[in-house]
Amino acid sequence: MSPQDRESLHPQARAALAEMAALPDRFIPGRGGFDLAETRAWARGRAGRGESVSHVAEVDAGGIPCRLFRPKPSAPAMLYLHGGGWALGSVEEAEPLCRAIANDSGWAVLAVGYRLAPEHPYPAAVEDVERAVAWLVRHGGAVGLDSSRLALAGDSAGANLAAAVALRARDRGAQEFSLQALLCPALDLLDEGSVRSRLAEGFGLDRESIRWHVERYAPAVSDRELPHVSPLRAASFAGLPPALVITAEYDPLRDQGEDYASRLADAGVPVVATRYLGMIHGFIDLERFDAARTVVAQLTSALRHMAV
Repeated sequence: MSPQDRESLHPQARAALAEMAALPDRFIPGRGGFDLAETRAWARGRAGRGESVSHVAEVDAGGIPCRLFRPKPSAPAMLYLHGGGWALGSVEEAEPLCRAIANDSGWAVLAVGYRLAPEHPYPAAVEDVERAVAWLVRHGGAVGLDSSRLALAGDSAGANLAAAVALRARDRGAQEFSLQALLCPALDLLDEGSVRSRLAEGFGLDRESIRWHVERYAPAVSDRELPHVSPLRAASFAGLPPALVITAEYDPLRDQGEDYASRLADAGVPVVATRYLGMIHGFIDLERFDAARTVVAQLTSALRHMAV
């Protein structure tokens, strides 16, 4: 990290990077001694609960464990797909964000507990999300939801899954989603672009960590070329849902999100893309970054507009 980069980082980003640098290797994917089970338990244990929502329930969505945050009856529904590199992350860790989105937007949020790699590599997570979508379309009314209005959102690997599910829906001729909201998305698993190289060390999402996650989620290199694994490699972006794309200045994945937004716009898809200056990957954390509240405001504004 150059002195200029360090100076340009937001103080909260610098503090978060210092905290990550102090973690033992057993909590860092790609490092010697990394312990996946311990890291999962540690991350869940430190997750906050977030603000109160009028109705919270555990839901079996066609065999997929989900958590529903419903601010009012007959609310439209957004599926939220947590990040964590397809191998980490959980509904519990996404809960504060989901609660805030539900309260601010008036939409219900269904946080999807999709299966994780390496135990369940591609296409398990995509299939789980699609199963939850199908359940929501058929049975959402039974849990007080308006299934005629659906949105997809996710962060990091969850944003990858959201984009993949939107593509697959488009490809089969379905028009299920009013919005795809992609927060710091991972959209090309074969990318080794200039931004990833420049920010490959010292910015919280290091080269070896990215490689570890990619290899667990898509062990076959040929799968990484598929548009449903790397949505940025789709042949066409026409007919996809309107999009909100959030990127961070010091995120190695930044250009992937911005390239995706540009290709959506070129295809005539309504899209808003915002780069948060001074921020790092994973800044969508209400307990650590003030900017995360602004992201919530952007997303909930888009949802309220879609509900009109």
